[in-house]
Amino acid sequence: MEPAARHDAIVALLRREARGGVVSFARLVEAALYAPGLGYYVADRRRVGKAAGTDFTTAAALGPMFGELVAGAAQSLVGDLKTHALVEVGAEPGQAHYAGIASRFAELRTFRFGADPAFPARSVLVANELLDAQPFHRFVRQGGSWRELGVRVDGAELTVEPLAEFSAPAAAEFASALPAAEEGWIIDAPLAAEDLVRKFLAGSWGGAVILLDYGKTIAQCLESSPAGTARAYRSHQLSGAILENLGSQDLTCHVLWDRIEPVLAVAGFRNVRLDRQEAFFVKYAGAEMERIALSGDSEATGRLRALTHPAHFGAKFQVLHAVRG
Repeated sequence: MEPAARHDAIVALLRREARGGVVSFARLVEAALYAPGLGYYVADRRRVGKAAGTDFTTAAALGPMFGELVAGAAQSLVGDLKTHALVEVGAEPGQAHYAGIASRFAELRTFRFGADPAFPARSVLVANELLDAQPFHRFVRQGGSWRELGVRVDGAELTVEPLAEFSAPAAAEFASALPAAEEGWIIDAPLAAEDLVRKFLAGSWGGAVILLDYGKTIAQCLESSPAGTARAYRSHQLSGAILENLGSQDLTCHVLWDRIEPVLAVAGFRNVRLDRQEAFFVKYAGAEMERIALSGDSEATGRLRALTHPAHFGAKFQVLHAVRG
């Protein structure tokens, strides 16, 4: 389906369900990313990498080395990998960056976006840039209070306006807990990511969680992001045009780490810690990093540098990790 037709089909879908011609921002993002047959992450195409037709790259796209570092970190966290399954959630089509280290674990389970993962009794959950791919609410400081933003879908163009009331109890709870900010300040909140993590951690399985993503705390958002953190990615171009090309571009915002951390603690995980990606791999996968650095393979060392250097993935991404059982 051509991008224009995909966009129009998603808008038509939203118009049919809109109350008063307006939907919440979270609903629009959900449809744009996951509407059956239309959403960006529903399409079975290659999105990640540097090849023609891709939209963005991730640390995992650097090849098998990423899997080796993750395996090394997992061993530091849980010990004997042979007693644990590696459960990858949010896998992209065509990626197999854990295939080379699968034999180090009891088994490898890989689940695509939207799949319902099953966790063996002893597991290591790894999700790379999954949380930022969830629907997000937008809030604006207006008239001395926080209001949720929606999108009017019944006009010739999509326009943003405050909702008359919050779209969900979780949105109301989030807004009520926010501190004051300057008039017009916007904050984006991927509340769906919190629900997703709760779902993954339900049950009694033990092991480790390794969540790799980019994010901020609420305080950091209210210090340095007056227009919010939402943006679109298409053909490796960053854009603020988040209401255009629905279904044909990635829509994302920063994870709110101080909202995710308590979810792990409530689920019984201990040693909950957030590290920069660079520091995480240095601390927990140091032996693998040293082996790669001393291998004499210039291509491998270049990828290692891209993965850990502060100017590349090292500081732009963080890792939230914890253990249970």
